[in-house]
Amino acid sequence: MSLFLQVVSVSEAIAEVRNVAVRCGDEPVPLIEALHRILAEDVHADVDIPGFTRSVVDGFAVRSADTTGSSDAIPSMFPFSGRVTMGASAVTSLRSGECIYVPTGGILPEGADAVVMIEHTEQIGKEVLVKKPAAQGENVLFFNEDFSKGEPVVQRGKRLSAQDIGVLAAAGCRDVPVVRMPRIGILSTGNELVPVTVRPEAGQVRDVNSYVIASMVKEWGCLPEIYGIIIDERETLSEVIRKATSECDAVLISGGSSKDDRDIVAAIIAEQGRVLVHGIAIAPGKPTIIGQCSGTPVIGLPGHPASAFIVLIAIVRHLITAMTGETSGNVRTLQATLGQNVSSSKGREDYVRVAVRDGIATPLFGKSGLLNTLVKSTGIVRIPAESEGLETGTLIEVIVW
Repeated sequence: MSLFLQVVSVSEAIAEVRNVAVRCGDEPVPLIEALHRILAEDVHADVDIPGFTRSVVDGFAVRSADTTGSSDAIPSMFPFSGRVTMGASAVTSLRSGECIYVPTGGILPEGADAVVMIEHTEQIGKEVLVKKPAAQGENVLFFNEDFSKGEPVVQRGKRLSAQDIGVLAAAGCRDVPVVRMPRIGILSTGNELVPVTVRPEAGQVRDVNSYVIASMVKEWGCLPEIYGIIIDERETLSEVIRKATSECDAVLISGGSSKDDRDIVAAIIAEQGRVLVHGIAIAPGKPTIIGQCSGTPVIGLPGHPASAFIVLIAIVRHLITAMTGETSGNVRTLQATLGQNVSSSKGREDYVRVAVRDGIATPLFGKSGLLNTLVKSTGIVRIPAESEGLETGTLIEVIVW
């Protein structure tokens, strides 16, 4: 076991989890069920979008040159030559000096090149007063200005938003090719752990990590499979790890990663596969394990919930994106100004919890095992391994919980 706790950098750890990640397969889902799924392949427009030049406002179609000099004081007068019917595929051509009423989304009459909003007009009998000049193309969406037929409308790797769903609908994509949701096995180890329904006695703590980890991976588009609390007994833990790695795409084990005679997770992973990393230059989260059993990635997380949370963001999310091919990222960030000096040990990557208010990020210093800073903080700021800290006033990027 001499290889254990030979600490590697965060970048090396990320490279290892990406190397062991197995890309999930694809599956089609109905468009209505595709929200927040990862697109597995580019989707192309099956038609030109829009398929005709149309108005984007209620107003009067005109030739823009005819409106030059129009104003409230000296409006231009146009004969009213009719109106466009919604859904009509053919309309009368517009001649110079005339105007035709067009509703929002209506086809632009041939000969017109702009639409004057109805708010800038006044109709008097069969005459229309135009009180504002229109530029060529104003209030008009031209043929295939959005997408041309055959052009990619949404590209693979994108986590689909409501806006993306709308674009896919316009492209005629009824069944969406998406990445299968990874199944993530979750184990919590430790004789001190009790279920959340049990009032803990002295020396006992409730199992927090199963719920933290499950919620996080679910937020990232995975299917959590909770295997419960496993006691620190080699044969039992080995059996559950073997079962989880056979049933899941990746397994996350909470606790049992420290270098101690009682901590057996690394030894079991080595028996069933291989340990690639046991120790990362990160605080908190140094004793993290990265391994592989029967081809399935296995990561041993720290037992303290706050530390486990940091490792999920710093390391595990890269495993998930490698499995799904997501290109749009699975964390949110915001910029803020650091309100207090933060020191760091050079050579390790530190993650410090901060509370952001009115653009100022205030560090919340506390022991890694504390839970209260998780709910009091807005997120975390990363201090690079080559830095000895950050000074007050530094513009920082906060990774939001």
